[in-house]
Amino acid sequence: MVCLIFTTCLNEKIAKRISEELLKKKLVACVNIIPKIKSMYRWKGKIEKSDEILLLIKTEENLFNSVKKEIVQIHPYEIPEVICVKVDKGYEKYLDWMKKVMK
Repeated sequence: MVCLIFTTCLNEKIAKRISEELLKKKLVACVNIIPKIKSMYRWKGKIEKSDEILLLIKTEENLFNSVKKEIVQIHPYEIPEVICVKVDKGYEKYLDWMKKVMK
């Protein structure tokens, strides 16, 4: 089963490093780096606002734990966002391509 993993990063350098490591290790088929999102969240009793970069990571569900481990190891945030959403349907040729380029 295919899934999408979301994580946010403080800057492009971190976003590229996470993306490149995941691709080198064949844990993901593709990572979209979406710049300039505005995040608002509750942190240590306060409402925080920050400019971040969103990573949309495309992988297989059985690789989630490995992807999560890599993100947590590289990420400078105390508690990085790592959220997984299952993909029920997709273009079959794209899904087949994903399988070919990962482990």
